[in-house]
Amino acid sequence: MRMAMRVSRAGWFSFLVSNPFNARPWLALELAALVVQVVIITVTMATSRKENPVWPLRIWLTGYNLRNLLSLPLLYWRYRHPTAGLGQECCICLAKRRNGAVEVGGGGGDLKATFRQIYDRLKSQLLQDDAFDYTDEARQWIDRMLDYNVPGGKLNRGLSVIDSYKLLKEGNQLNDEEVFLGCALGWCIEWLQAYFLVLDDIMDNSHTRRGQLCWFRVPKVGLIAANDGILLRNHIPRILKRHFKEKPYYVDLLDLFNEVEFQTASGQMLDLITTHEGEKDLSKYTLPVYNRIVQYKTAYYSFYLPVACALLMAGENLDNFVDVKNILVEMGTYFQVQDDFLDCFGDPEVIGKIGTDIEDFKCSWLVVQALERANENQMKTLLEIYGKSDPICVAKVKSIYRDLDLQNVFAEYERTSYEQLISSIEAQPSKAVQGVLKSFLHKIYKREK
Repeated sequence: MRMAMRVSRAGWFSFLVSNPFNARPWLALELAALVVQVVIITVTMATSRKENPVWPLRIWLTGYNLRNLLSLPLLYWRYRHPTAGLGQECCICLAKRRNGAVEVGGGGGDLKATFRQIYDRLKSQLLQDDAFDYTDEARQWIDRMLDYNVPGGKLNRGLSVIDSYKLLKEGNQLNDEEVFLGCALGWCIEWLQAYFLVLDDIMDNSHTRRGQLCWFRVPKVGLIAANDGILLRNHIPRILKRHFKEKPYYVDLLDLFNEVEFQTASGQMLDLITTHEGEKDLSKYTLPVYNRIVQYKTAYYSFYLPVACALLMAGENLDNFVDVKNILVEMGTYFQVQDDFLDCFGDPEVIGKIGTDIEDFKCSWLVVQALERANENQMKTLLEIYGKSDPICVAKVKSIYRDLDLQNVFAEYERTSYEQLISSIEAQPSKAVQGVLKSFLHKIYKREK
């Protein structure tokens, strides 16, 4: 046990992605062993007062026990912060290493840990940005605001950049710089997402987001959140300038983020004017309107943007990938249709929320399909009760959906969409690009949450 404890503290395993002696179970065992040693030594000293020679032994035991006692707080801190014992190596190098290169998996735990550590580095750089003379109060505000809004989601959009780039490299190992730059672009997308969500919550007067209060509802924040949203958006070009200014694709990156932001904001505008509060008009809810809202509000930044970033990193010209963009936009539409279906028919324990599209008068794929199929009585009922928060009204709407067999309509939509997407993907000349697109599709096909 003492030998293993010495090995653990020596850091001889720092070349591994995860030091086996830095795991919580081992640290708990080591902590317990140290406490036992302290107790045994204390009892030994108390019961051996007449042992000869007394003082040399007692002096040695006292010093040894004091050393163990001083080690306890450090060991306890290591138990509470198991990843902190990885040494001073840069955050990129915390990923798996083989033959001097960084191995990146498909969004696994090691990549996600590296991704999160790069967030800390980017945040620190923004807090020290010499373009603004931060006071301590301002720095603390930005620090808190970023932690509250940027890294709280599933991070799928950001991680998709490095996953896609890895596939475009066709199995070649990524070096440290490639991992960092891919993760930095991924975080730019997460920053963009945070910007959209902070402002979207204000516009929708929402209450919760990602299991916590919306940022503007946090005490002492209020409408300061609107300016925080602007800051979030302006952090993106600061990150790009610092890390990509010397890259040949720097201007293309700036243009890409500007274009996608414009498309997303336009989609938000379509959504807002279509579902204008106080003007509940179901006649606006048609399939072309729905597809247009979804395409611009969700598909471009959630599906196309991560792949476009990876293509630029790989030295590609985005003008040569218009078909890829169209496939990803179609995939984003399919994803949103799934979301709408799960909002109504998904298991709340699985999807992690109770759907409210009916109560919120959302232009959902289900209500669009219902309006196309409803008979006169069903149409009259939908016009009267859709958008009401009364549970009885919600139940009646769901009953109409079932009567119209929308569950099977969705199943058929899902089947045909998948077949069409696979056909379009396999028509792409690049096997690497096919791999990227199939990776996206297989992550969402028949998902349940």
